Amino acid sequence: MSRDVQDPSVQFPRPGPSRLGSRRGFEGCLVAAALLLLATAPAMAQETDRACWVLCAPELKVEPTITFENIGGGPRVEVDGQVERAEAETVFELIFALGVPTTIPRVGFTLEAIFVPFGETSVHPFTGQLAPTGGSIRDNGIEVETELNIDLFDTDQTGGWVSSHFDVVDKFSPGDTPRAGSVYTHKLNFEWDTAFHVFNRLRDGHWLQNVEAELSLDYVATGLPKAGDVIGGERFLDGADPWSLSLVFVFPLAPLVP
Repeated sequence: MSRDVQDPSVQFPRPGPSRLGSRRGFEGCLVAAALLLLATAPAMAQETDRACWVLCAPELKVEPTITFENIGGGPRVEVDGQVERAEAETVFELIFALGVPTTIPRVGFTLEAIFVPFGETSVHPFTGQLAPTGGSIRDNGIEVETELNIDLFDTDQTGGWVSSHFDVVDKFSPGDTPRAGSVYTHKLNFEWDTAFHVFNRLRDGHWLQNVEAELSLDYVATGLPKAGDVIGGERFLDGADPWSLSLVFVFPLAPLVP
């Protein structure tokens, strides 16, 4: 559940109109992949009772997420000789997560497609046109993550209430740095997720028993602007804040009762 930490006041360079088709095609592929997961996960979930070899039957979940960015202190940026500091920002995201358990103790994998339904920007990412005065332009970003999950402790050690895991994440998201060689770039991200199983006392087989509230602390190690970078006429005096904190609500989709 990691996200890029960006200053909303900073306008990062975006692909020009000649790349519009390629980016739309990429985002379309991501949406198609998410729909394919929704369609195939129920069939895959029927394999849960069969013995698995290394990789076990996946579980599909939807995770409405509220992310708080710049929690470590926003960077200072210089614009036309004026120095400003990025403020903390709150972003709502919708995540489709395909969890893949393994037969290796404490190890699993997760594939995530992340969509920002209410994203906004003041500059059109393709044409460079400014939003109307007092208005904004929708910027529904899409990201993909591949995670290696390492369990720290499970509900067996906490009476059924709490579980926690550490994630090493390959994030594939917009390349918003002067060094980016493509529109989308890979980034290294680390996460510490702690889940609270608030309905675990319900009877076995109840759907709500598997609903979780989760806190995720994220650190983006690579792919963010550094001190001295000039992006869109704005110069970073500090490196972008790599820290974010997310409040995640986890709802199983397939199987409905893992």
